[in-house]
Amino acid sequence: MHPPPATAAMDFSQNSLFGYMEDLQELTIIERPVRRSLKTPEEIERLTVDEDLSDIERAVYLLSAGQDIQGTSVIANLPYLMRQNPAETLRRVLPQVRVHEDEHLFIQRVWTSICLSRGGDSEEEHTYWPFLIIQEVLHVAGVDMQLTAAVSFLTILQEESVSIHAYAHSFLQVILLHLEHRDAGVSNAWLETLLSAIEVLPKETLRHEILNPLVSKAQLSQTVQSRLVSCKILGKLTNKFDVHTINREILPLVKSLSQDVEYEVRSCMCRQLENIAQGIGTELTKSMVLPDLIELSRDENSSVRLAAFETLVNLLDIFDTDDRSQTILPLVKSFCEKSFKADESILVSLSFHLGKLCHGLYGIFTPDQHLRFLEFYKKLCTLGLQQENGHNENQMSPQILEQEKKYISVRKNCAYNFPAMIVFVDPKNFHMELYSTFFCLCHDPEVPVRYTIAICFYEVSKLLNSGVYLIHKELLTLLQDESLEVLDALIDHLPEILELMSTGGESSAQENKLSALPDLIPALTAAEQRAAASLKWRTHEKLLHKYACLPHIISSDQIYYRFLQRMLTIMMTNNVLPVQKAASRTLCIFLRYNRKQEQRHEVIKKLIEQLGQGKSYWNRLRFLDTCEFIIEMFSKSFFCKYFFLPAIELTHDPVANVRMKLCHLLPKVKSTLKIPADKHLLQQLEMCVRKLLCQEKDKDVLAIVKRTVLELDRMEMSMDAFQKKFYEKDLLDQEKEREELLLLEMEQLEKEKQQNDGRPVSDKIVEKKRRDTKTSTNLSKSTPVSVPVPSSATPSSKEIKKSKLIRSQSFNNQAFHAKYGNIEKCTSKTPAAGYAAPVPGLAKSSVLSLADDSFRPRNASSLPTAFSNTSLPSTSRGTGSNSADSKTNGSKDTQPRKATLKSRKSNP
Repeated sequence: MHPPPATAAMDFSQNSLFGYMEDLQELTIIERPVRRSLKTPEEIERLTVDEDLSDIERAVYLLSAGQDIQGTSVIANLPYLMRQNPAETLRRVLPQVRVHEDEHLFIQRVWTSICLSRGGDSEEEHTYWPFLIIQEVLHVAGVDMQLTAAVSFLTILQEESVSIHAYAHSFLQVILLHLEHRDAGVSNAWLETLLSAIEVLPKETLRHEILNPLVSKAQLSQTVQSRLVSCKILGKLTNKFDVHTINREILPLVKSLSQDVEYEVRSCMCRQLENIAQGIGTELTKSMVLPDLIELSRDENSSVRLAAFETLVNLLDIFDTDDRSQTILPLVKSFCEKSFKADESILVSLSFHLGKLCHGLYGIFTPDQHLRFLEFYKKLCTLGLQQENGHNENQMSPQILEQEKKYISVRKNCAYNFPAMIVFVDPKNFHMELYSTFFCLCHDPEVPVRYTIAICFYEVSKLLNSGVYLIHKELLTLLQDESLEVLDALIDHLPEILELMSTGGESSAQENKLSALPDLIPALTAAEQRAAASLKWRTHEKLLHKYACLPHIISSDQIYYRFLQRMLTIMMTNNVLPVQKAASRTLCIFLRYNRKQEQRHEVIKKLIEQLGQGKSYWNRLRFLDTCEFIIEMFSKSFFCKYFFLPAIELTHDPVANVRMKLCHLLPKVKSTLKIPADKHLLQQLEMCVRKLLCQEKDKDVLAIVKRTVLELDRMEMSMDAFQKKFYEKDLLDQEKEREELLLLEMEQLEKEKQQNDGRPVSDKIVEKKRRDTKTSTNLSKSTPVSVPVPSSATPSSKEIKKSKLIRSQSFNNQAFHAKYGNIEKCTSKTPAAGYAAPVPGLAKSSVLSLADDSFRPRNASSLPTAFSNTSLPSTSRGTGSNSADSKTNGSKDTQPRKATLKSRKSNP
């Protein structure tokens, strides 16, 4: 390294030291304002309030002698003070007001005179004394205090803290006094308060306090602000008086303000004509309001013409067919023609109200006018796209940029009105008339346009019905959109859209499932990966929740190979807890729908080994979340067979958080047991809880364990036989087991049928058996325990196979085409809701198909060997002394089952 130059060495000469001193002095000067900003002892004393003062005493003191910010705080607290009873408090109030500024001297004099002159002790008198001070304070108050007072007065009105008469007596004059405040924001705030008060004030008060002074306030000699306020008040007063009073006192003022010399006043009055028309009725509207609207629609100012156009659109329902065809339609035609030629300012509003125009003028258009209006809409949908030539925004002038923003708003409004235009042209003509326009909107270069059309996509799909296949490609385009905002808008109704796509509107679901959407799975996986790679975890969470509908759309194998492993990966690697829980819930639904025993066992094994026995405590926490979902969605026997022991083994977990979470889950775990079949599992649960009580060293976990023990002791165990207390829960669980067993047999019988002949069952037989399934469901509700059929009455094995297969396919058809919203409803924790639903409703929810050998009824002691092969560690439902009980209890149910299996073997 080279030595530093001599000039760079520090110089401690006298001149250099003086330079350092000057720098220090500059720093001292900089610090001085900071020191001066600190409060002096005198200022601190002035800001100190006696703690013994009540709320009312403190409010009066701060309004009289406090600073502006303190007064603003008091006024913001007025709604709370008005809810109190200030009578006794004000009886003892004699504030020692210490005025610190000249502008507060008159307040002290007013307050002193009030205190000395009060003669009555009525509650109402004491209640409203502070508002005399508030009225005086508001004379010199700033903008913040004025805005706060307006909001507080409105809150007091809405909460009905005082009677209407008292409000009008104490507050109305203060509100009217500040309507014409020099600050526009303050004036508007007081005006909103007044308009809300008009709704509840009596007619006499409105006439004397508001309507009579309004005659002078609406004159040309008054300020523009005063006339604008008069317009809005007139629009509100119309609904409070009879037609005769309106015609005599209000309509002349309306006529005068509609012809005001200032365009702001004409525009404001024009927008109030809608309220006035609703108050005076159809006849007076035609004779008094419609001529003014027609005149205002031809005004020289564009904002007045725009207000007239929007008011006409909103009043379409009032006018009859003749008025619409002879008066409104020519005006609309004129607006459309002028919007491109001379007045582009109304394009945004015109495009926004196109849907209302289509609805209001439906049936009036001639074929030529209908075609012209449709062409006008198509032109608006591509407005500005033809002019894009790759210009850089930095090189564009401000006028061009403003015009581009306007064009984007027009196309966005057109996308918003697209469903209305489908109704306008008839869905049968969609492909010929509007498909190209829909394609352009879905591929628009601007995100707001694509976002809006994504929101409307579900409505478009419903309107097209059987023609929904026409927009399959557009669905894939929006799923693969580069903007996550577009994806977020689309997935709100993704389950319903995919169901319409898979069923083809009116076609059979099983025939068309995925046949016309070969690229759906890649689009869905790409959408999930884009959401996972972004920082918008809420979009990712929502998408994972919506993926729970996929079993209705695609096959079980496709879910297993393309989505199920991805859900497990998200649970183990994602860092966002809501996303992990959403993936866990969706994985459980996938598992519930899975149709292959081998795949189910593999998933269960991964859940236990990679999550329940994982090295990361975070994974073990997610395993407990998964157990909670399993308890909700699956039958009790399934949970006890595969997840009971792995769950309670976590009582020995080295991490306190895992043990703590398990303690919260233990009551639900215990609710899955039935006595005496699960007596050995109950003993293991009690043993684990005892070890926690004896060996737990973490004080937080120990406290939760003690509370959990008390809760477990209070729980009543359900028995194998039906109990009155648990009747609904037991019946729901029996329905789950019955349906799971039915789907298990369906899997086996479908394999046998594929080996024999791969021909599908006819639609007529499926529909017939579907009705049989509904009938059997109703019977199962009334008779919870099924009565076995004697073996002598058992039909042939071929008929049994055919009947069960068709019945299973019927159930499967109902289950896989349920609304996803019903799935969420039926997986709720309320057992009564599940019991009230019929079997198809249950199939739509938490009791959907998972064919497994663990789904046998608890009292069944035998099943075909093909159903019982498993390599997973499972929990025996009864061992030792319980085996004889289970055999005894299940003998009646198993005999017909054995007879059926014997007949099946004898007749291959």
